[in-house]
Amino acid sequence: MTGTPTESPERTARVYAPDFLTELFRNPLDPGYADAAERRREAPPSRWGHWSVRSVSLVVLVVLGFVFAVAYRQTVAEAPGRTQARQGLVEQIKQRETETDRLSERADQLRAEVAGLRAAALGGSEAARLRKLEAGTGLGRVRGDGVVVRLADAPPGEDAVADADAGPSRVIYTDLQGVANDLWAAGAEAISINGQRLTSTATIRQAGQAILVDFRPVTGPYEVSAIGPEEMRERYERSRSASTMRKVAEDTGLSFGIRDAEDLTLPAAPEPRLRYAQPPASPSPTPSGRSVSPGASGSGTSPSPSGGSR
Repeated sequence: MTGTPTESPERTARVYAPDFLTELFRNPLDPGYADAAERRREAPPSRWGHWSVRSVSLVVLVVLGFVFAVAYRQTVAEAPGRTQARQGLVEQIKQRETETDRLSERADQLRAEVAGLRAAALGGSEAARLRKLEAGTGLGRVRGDGVVVRLADAPPGEDAVADADAGPSRVIYTDLQGVANDLWAAGAEAISINGQRLTSTATIRQAGQAILVDFRPVTGPYEVSAIGPEEMRERYERSRSASTMRKVAEDTGLSFGIRDAEDLTLPAAPEPRLRYAQPPASPSPTPSGRSVSPGASGSGTSPSPSGGSR
């Protein structure tokens, strides 16, 4: 008679291995931490060690407090000197600006006198031709109808920057460069930025936080005035800089606007400082019999006729 075989307990017993999470919740403390806590209970730290740590901490705090107190006293003592130096620099800047404005007005008066004398000496046709050339090169004042493009920084505290690629919420020099270039492309005959006339050699660049137009600082709001044909505004409205500045104004809160202007008067640009090449001085003999030009370096190279600058 055959029956169902009886299996041994070793074969039928299930071997249960707890998983990682169960073991983690059952024994959350690492054995190493448990051993350290047990050792601390068996041999607590001495009171001398505890007091030494507190003493060192107290000394460190006292030293830091003394250092901060000395630094504060020195800062307070030097503050009046810094304030006085700053006020002196501000006064010097204001004096230089006043002097520069006065000299600019005097230069304009002298330029007008020279133009009148030159026109009287040249005669009608030659004087008219000269005035036309001066207007074209930016060295003469011009009047006419045109367009004014106005740009201004966003108001303080404006937090409407929705697109990080839009750039800062203030006008930068490349904005003025783009506006001026597209106005030229739209047919402008004369352009000025905040009263600074642009010529073929004028530059628009940035120095720190200041924008320089032909090496003269200009501040916002910025008005780019251009004299040109009637269709100039329509052409500029379709330009790349106009669409870019509209998008920047929408994203950052910067102000951008275009308007027609009648009877604009653009000032003349300062006359350029021309530099001319000059022949070197006659060579002087040396004890060795060699001829060396004045200013020659020890390596045998001589400077350029213009002195190495333009």
